[in-house]
Amino acid sequence: MNLLERSVRRLEHARTVDRPADAVVDAINKWLPAGRVKDALSGTDLGHPLHPLLVTVPIGAWVSAGFLDVLGGNSARPAAAKLVGLGALAAVPATLTGASDWADTLGAERRVGAVHAASNYAAIASYLASWTARRRGRHGVGVGLSVLGAGLLGVSGWLGGHLSYAAGVGVDATAFSTLPSEWTDAAAETALTGRDMLAVLVGTVSVLLVNRSDGVVALSNRCTHRGAPLGDGSLQEGCVECPWHGSRFHVADGRIDRGPATRPQPVYEARVRNGRIQVRQSDEQRTLRTNPVASGND
Repeated sequence: MNLLERSVRRLEHARTVDRPADAVVDAINKWLPAGRVKDALSGTDLGHPLHPLLVTVPIGAWVSAGFLDVLGGNSARPAAAKLVGLGALAAVPATLTGASDWADTLGAERRVGAVHAASNYAAIASYLASWTARRRGRHGVGVGLSVLGAGLLGVSGWLGGHLSYAAGVGVDATAFSTLPSEWTDAAAETALTGRDMLAVLVGTVSVLLVNRSDGVVALSNRCTHRGAPLGDGSLQEGCVECPWHGSRFHVADGRIDRGPATRPQPVYEARVRNGRIQVRQSDEQRTLRTNPVASGND
């Protein structure tokens, strides 16, 4: 295991981060409850998290400023200063979206996210100081502060990549859950008697069966946002509400009624035959979901 992996593993288990991180998350959730503003920051209407898109603007501006510092000469100093300032300004919405996403994490992901955010804030402060120094004619100091900001940004970027690609934060929590394409037994029809919904295990996939006046509907029991069990939530006005972060999905087709989820809920085909509820996957599966694990030497 290399140094970076060992470091992030220690960070994931650093429980000393929990208390301050939880306090900040409580404040974010107090001022940013579920609703339109939260949905906008999450990227609900976009269909993907908004934060990764917005961070490209400050990073691009700061990297461009760095190239001008190295290769542009004295004539490029005003342009480099403007790019540093633009990056700091563009970091504001990126920071807001990141805080919104981070507030919906727990445990190891929250600890790593806290250091990711702290590194970002330190980088922004460095670039703001760089912009101020450049404005006052202290170009050398400004370049040095930009170099410091770039280093902090590198640390933050690596941690952000770990959160996305290793921990799966922001990834559809149902991405690798798939049912057979053939009708598969899920439960007895009587199991739904007197119930609005029931979570059952079909193979390795948790399926939520919903009892509607027009028949049984089946959808993934894992919320696409952070994997919460929807069966522990509530059913109201044709929508199931996530028990963790309040996302709502239309039961009939899985589309989002309210975020912070950005991906619709998978809905499966369902039918009743001989007193048994059967379900199957209807849509074509993506390669990563169906690629078999090799059991021998190929």
